[in-house]
Amino acid sequence: MDQAAAVESELNLSRLGVSPEALAQELEVRAKERRGSRETQRLLLPHNRLVSLPRTLGASFPQLQLLDVSGNGLVALGPELLSLRCLRTLLAKNNRLGGPGSLPKGLAQAPLCRTLQVLNLSGNCFQEVPAAVLEMRALQTLSLGGNQLHTIPPEIENLQSLEFLYLGGNFIKEIPPELANLPSLNYLVLCDNKIQSVPPQLAQLNSLRSLSLHNNLLTYLPREILSLVHLQELSLRGNPLVVRFVRDLTYDPPTLLELAGRTIKTRNISYTPCDLPGNLVRYLDLASNCPNPKCGGVYFDCCVRQIKFVDFCGKYRLPLMHYLCSPECSSPCSSASHSSTSQSESDSEDEAGVAAHRMQKVLLG
Repeated sequence: MDQAAAVESELNLSRLGVSPEALAQELEVRAKERRGSRETQRLLLPHNRLVSLPRTLGASFPQLQLLDVSGNGLVALGPELLSLRCLRTLLAKNNRLGGPGSLPKGLAQAPLCRTLQVLNLSGNCFQEVPAAVLEMRALQTLSLGGNQLHTIPPEIENLQSLEFLYLGGNFIKEIPPELANLPSLNYLVLCDNKIQSVPPQLAQLNSLRSLSLHNNLLTYLPREILSLVHLQELSLRGNPLVVRFVRDLTYDPPTLLELAGRTIKTRNISYTPCDLPGNLVRYLDLASNCPNPKCGGVYFDCCVRQIKFVDFCGKYRLPLMHYLCSPECSSPCSSASHSSTSQSESDSEDEAGVAAHRMQKVLLG
């Protein structure tokens, strides 16, 4: 459909500032005017103080493919919805949906359930994903962000055509492994929840390109997530695994005291308690070796923080912080920590290098 035809088939009645009754009358008038010409396929009714759908919706607009009723006061999408047999996109965000009867009875058996491809119910009051939504097998985009969801039902795997799933801004604590059974999923948004772990099964989402997990309670990531070869965006900010590592990545130049101490230590200049005051002897004893095996330097208070992903117990790849003696000392150390196992040493250098670099970029990005 070209742009002119799209405009002709669209009826925009947003923000009319009239009563719902007057709006219903206006819809009937507009529908009669358009009969015999191009049928309305896109009906925009946002921000009109609607508390229910217009009763003549199906009879007036039988060819409707897109309906936008966002930003109204809707507490239910009534049976009028079932008469829209050609509807492909339903936008009903920022209403008051979520209570009993929010969706019409019989929706799961209606033709609409087999034709709807885009459903946006964000900014409502749903405490669980409606059962009827889980029967919409043609659904490609589902948005339920900013509701009161506490769980993702295992039946989410029924939506085999789903490409975009937005569940951010809820109270979700767990990601069900069944979510990994969505072969077409490209974008998964689970930010601003209370998720504490990511199931390793998510690595089966071979089509996944973007994964948003920021502002959750994640303390680790499963190593399997590195298998998401098509993943281009991974958002992890605001999680404990990042916050405690990336709180301050600025580098302050070392003091003259530290420079002197580094010189004494790296050049192995001998000294005794008789040569130096006690506070300086204690200070020199606090020197830490730079973990870069190619460096051999030391540091005291001034260091560069660097994140590196390492294997932990052969099961998880964790972001660990390394403290290097200077910005020039950027080579990762060969042994990550005393907690790593021999399995980390046997990993492919290419895999570890590329994956760590990719993950480090998204962590700091």
